[in-house]
Amino acid sequence: MEINIQNTKIELIQWLASLEDKSLIEKVLNLRNTQTKDWWNEISDTEKESIKKGISDAEKGKLNAHTEVRKVYEKWL
Repeated sequence: MEINIQNTKIELIQWLASLEDKSLIEKVLNLRNTQTKDWWNEISDTEKESIKKGISDAEKGKLNAHTEVRKVYEKWL
């Protein structure tokens, strides 16, 4: 049987709103914090440097028009 995710979320929200047990609330918060990951911390140093270079180039106005880039990469699109 497939779970209706929206209904399950609503049920969880209602359950959380009614909680009085501080230790259980802290456990839920800890679970949330361990499940929330910043993608920046998950990528390689090479990828980070590439992104930083792209941002730097954009800030300096070193940009290519979309139409020019499409010409170069057209065969893969």
